[in-house]
Formats: sequence, C-alpha cells, structure tokens
Amino acid sequence: VLFQEDVETGVHLDPAIKEVQYNPTYETMFAPEFGPENPFRTQQMAAPRNMLSGYAEPAHINDFMFEQQRRTFATYGYALDPSVDNPEAATKYIGSVEEAEKNQGSLTVFETGQRKIEKRKKFKENDASNIDGFLGPWAKYVDEKEVAKPSEEEQRELDEITAKRQKRGKLEDDKPGEEKTILHVKEMYDYQGRSYLHVPQDVGVNLRSTVPPEKCYLPKKQIHVWSGHTKGVSAVRLFPLSGHILLSCSMDCKIKLWEVYGDRRCLRTFIGHSKAVRDICFNNAGTQFLSAAYDRYLKLWDTETGQCISRFTNRKVPYCVKFNPDEDKQNLFVAGMSDKKIVQWDIRSGEVVQEYDRHLGAVNTIVFVDENRRFVSTSDDKSLRVWEWDIPVDFKYIAEPSMHSMPAVTLSPNGKWLACQSMDNQILIFGAQNRFRLNKKKIFKGHMVAGYACQVDFSPDMSYVISGDADGKLNIWDWKTTKLYSRLKAHDKVCIGAVWHPHETSKVITCGWDGLIKLWD
Repeated sequence: VLFQEDVETGVHLDPAIKEVQYNPTYETMFAPEFGPENPFRTQQMAAPRNMLSGYAEPAHINDFMFEQQRRTFATYGYALDPSVDNPEAATKYIGSVEEAEKNQGSLTVFETGQRKIEKRKKFKENDASNIDGFLGPWAKYVDEKEVAKPSEEEQRELDEITAKRQKRGKLEDDKPGEEKTILHVKEMYDYQGRSYLHVPQDVGVNLRSTVPPEKCYLPKKQIHVWSGHTKGVSAVRLFPLSGHILLSCSMDCKIKLWEVYGDRRCLRTFIGHSKAVRDICFNNAGTQFLSAAYDRYLKLWDTETGQCISRFTNRKVPYCVKFNPDEDKQNLFVAGMSDKKIVQWDIRSGEVVQEYDRHLGAVNTIVFVDENRRFVSTSDDKSLRVWEWDIPVDFKYIAEPSMHSMPAVTLSPNGKWLACQSMDNQILIFGAQNRFRLNKKKIFKGHMVAGYACQVDFSPDMSYVISGDADGKLNIWDWKTTKLYSRLKAHDKVCIGAVWHPHETSKVITCGWDGLIKLWD
C-alpha cells in the first residue's frame, strides 16, 4: 500500500503534559504539534509561553543592577539593553535612544548630574573690626522684604472677610437687650399703699402659716388657664413661703408675674432678654429674682418695680440659676453653665467669686441640701455631684454605668429626699441627708420623659409625687407605694413644669410648651 505522506510512527506526547515516565527521544520531544489549531488565537497566545505575557528566559543579573536600570527607565525613559550578548546590535540602549546618546547613557537615577543651586545673595560685611557695620551671619538677604504688607487686592479680600465676620458675629451678643417692664394692673398700690407683694389674707387658706396642710388630695380638674406667653413656657416658680404670686419664664424671651388667687390677673411683664429664658429663681424674701437666658446673660430683677438691678455674664449659656437660701448669704448665687462649670457670683460686686469646675458635661440643675450647707448638681455627663458650699471640689460623685442623665432634680419638703427625673423614663429617689444613696424601693415610672427636663415636685405632706411628661400629661404617683394614681392630659405639647402649691391640699400648677400655665384642683 502506498501512502502519500510519511506516516508518523512512535509515541506522541501530549504537549500539555508536565512530566513523562520514560526517556523520550529528541525527535519525540521536539516534534511539531499535531491536531487542529485554534483559529482565533492571536500569534502571541499561540507562541510557546511560560508566563502570562510570553516566554521568559532565565537571566542572571544582580538585583541592584536590575533595580537601577528599571528606575532609570522609569525616570529618564532609557535603559541598557539586556541582550548584551548580541554583538551586532546598533545601540546599547533601549527606550528613548536620543536621550541616552545625549546623556552618554551615564546618567542613571543614582548618578544625577550635579545641579548648581543658586544661593540667595546676602549683604556681606564680615570684618568684625567694623563695629557698627558688622553683619556676619545676621546679614539680610538682598531681595528680602522688610514689611509683610498685603497687596491692594489681598487687602480688599481681607476687608470683605472681616466685615462679614462682624456682621454675622458678636455684635448683637455683646450689648445686652434694653430692659423694659409693663405693669398690667391699673394701680401699683392699693388703698393701703400695699403692692402686689403683700400676702393676701382673704383667700380661705392661711398663706403665712409654716406648717404644711395635714392631708393632700389628688387634683381632678382644671380650674384656670393663664395665657399670655406667645411661645412655650420653660419654668414656673411660686413666690417663696406664701405662694400667692407665680413667676413664669418663656421662650418668647419674656418673664411674667401672675396672681394665684383673686382674679388671677397677669401683674407684670419683664422684658430684657434677647433669647429664650431658661430658668428663674426668687430670693428668700421674693423681692428680687434672677433669670437665666440663652442670650448668655443672667439678670437680677426687682419683683415689685420691674427694674433690672444688674446683669451678669461669662459668655456662656447659663442652664440653671439658684440663690443661696441662707439668710446671711442672700447676695450670693450659683449658675450651672454650658461649659461644664458652676459659677458663683456676688451680687454686690458683680464679680465671680468661685468656680466649681469638675463636671464633664453641661450642668443641668443645682439643688441646695443639708440646711443649705451643701448643694447637689447634675450634668449631661450622667453623674450627680455633691459640693460643700464654697469648696470647689465635689466631696461626693455618683455615677453608675446604668445611670442616665438627670436634668431635673427636686428636694422633698421634709428635706430628706432628692427626686431626680432620669432620662430612662423614671424618677429616681436619692437620700439627701448624708449618704446620698439611691433608694431602690422608690422608683416612679409609667411616664414618657426621654429628652425633656420635666420638673418633679412633691405634695407638701409628702404623700404624692408629680411630674409632667413629653405627651403633655400630668402624672401623680403615691409616695408610699410608688403606684401611678392618675394621669391628666394637661397640655398639647410637653408639660415641662409641675408645682404643688405649698399651702393647698390639691392645687397643682403646670406649664407646657404650648405657652399655657394651668391651675388644677
């Protein structure tokens, strides 16, 4: 039988195979590949490869030399031709050959040509015998500018910036608002020459007594609404001891004085803050009161005439303010500030006389305890600190991992307990006598206050605890059993303040962010 072609005999090797179990002949090893070719393969893919980009032959080259050539190529664009064993190569370089010819190829990244750096010229005078004119190393540069004055364009830009800053910034802050007062009743004095500070004796309850009512009852219904504030009311305070006058401060920057008995009129408005008023506090006699507002001012007012007696500021927002209740220290007051300090002022001099700087967050409340020898403060740092008066180091620091911030604290009428409105929707009771222990048996919950500093109060006979909440409800708990006895829908928005009248069995005054103050009985 005649064949046209040579018949390949012998064993064929699979080119993909990596190892062979016998010694193949040279012919077998380098025989041409058989089989169909992939017509779509590029020439590069079809060529024999031992790495992704082609066929790499092992070359033996010093690491340093390789790195040097690679960097020279990256920097200057040429490198020595690695195929040196090719004698008929026209040039020794690859890459941009002209550059290489120009630098004679000697310039690699490691031998850069020495640049001649121009030094700045100085005035010279090195002769030390010339006493006045000797410059030495202190000589000035020839092209040195003496005055760094901005050019005209720069000056214009700077002027614009400063003008903007002054417009936007501190102009309205620095001058306190003008204080005005409006009397809303016809006569300031009655036929006997008594002002509204006089305690009335015809209201059916003895407002001058010092003993609390024997038994208190739950308030059931609303009997009066004092309206007049245009924005939310932030706090209400009763006249000390008698409680026949009510002072309220509001976010409309005004402070108003109201009658609690009789016609329940608005007696006087105090205008003088430029931002919302945060807190108010009467002195012991009730003749003067302090107001703290977000315009960073604390102002002392005369309750009767409405005059602003003095103003205090330390450029920080005061969050709470309290007179020292001691009769012989009525000229001193403390204010909790947004910069974590409690600052103590003297009214007579207008000077800061003490700073209590230990809290780690803005100070929320200050309450005097233990016959006014000490005071308790709470802060956004979720702690409660107890201070001796006039000693700027807290002697007790209460902070548990489980504690929340307590932005409203009230002392009980018998002076034994502190009720703290805690931000986890409960009222905690701390002993106020010596140990300041948390009373675990008395925890009042069932209301929603998270995020609001709703004021807590006690009934004067210590049988009930009251508090507003975020839904505008007035909550009343029994002190002994901590049961929630009653919830009255008091306000449309947050009910922020609740005060039990000290001489009445069931009169409670609430204020809310709807701008109303209500009387319940």
